[in-house]
Amino acid sequence: GKPKGAMNAHRGICNRLLWMQKQYRIDVTDVVLQKTPFSFDVSVWEFFWPLLVGARLVLARPGGHRDPAYLVDVIATEQVTIMHFVPSMLGAFLAAPGLNRCQSLRHVMCSGEVLSFNLQEEFFSRIPAELHNLYGPTEAAVDVTYWTCRRDDERRLVPIGRPVANTQMYILGRHMRPVPIGVPGDLYIGGIQVGRGYHNRPELTDERFVS
Repeated sequence: GKPKGAMNAHRGICNRLLWMQKQYRIDVTDVVLQKTPFSFDVSVWEFFWPLLVGARLVLARPGGHRDPAYLVDVIATEQVTIMHFVPSMLGAFLAAPGLNRCQSLRHVMCSGEVLSFNLQEEFFSRIPAELHNLYGPTEAAVDVTYWTCRRDDERRLVPIGRPVANTQMYILGRHMRPVPIGVPGDLYIGGIQVGRGYHNRPELTDERFVS
């Protein structure tokens, strides 16, 4: 489709990166695999998080993000500790031969699609790493909520979690009032990471952004 032209501010991206470092704490011993095409927002933290703290940044070959066998090989060869998957690609990765070579992984981030309970359980049965479910639209500096998945969790769904630093989440009804617990509503995002609207699309900005 046609890009919406979401405009994010430098301070929003900085907040996102600084929160991520405070939450997950990587250092010079970590290796981050950058495999998301740079036209997608996830690539922002893949590029800049390791550079922020002096960790090692490994660039996947073009198209490598679609090749599970290649990903297994590069993780094992470069001893990758941090990486990201959309859930559908995580499922393909978990079915790849040689997955037992990926023992270096510490944190695996998921976002972009719903992370199912079954996929979470398959991950935990095959990889001894932490799995994190991140949620957020590009319009708010990549991600706005986070959840650390739990082994042996009795819930049959994976939550999107709680807000990242300097961010607020509101569940509002038709009249922009907070709804009671258990009542469906629309999810609104507030705080430093909310972007500036859409480039040269004032009508869409007025529709989606609330002053």
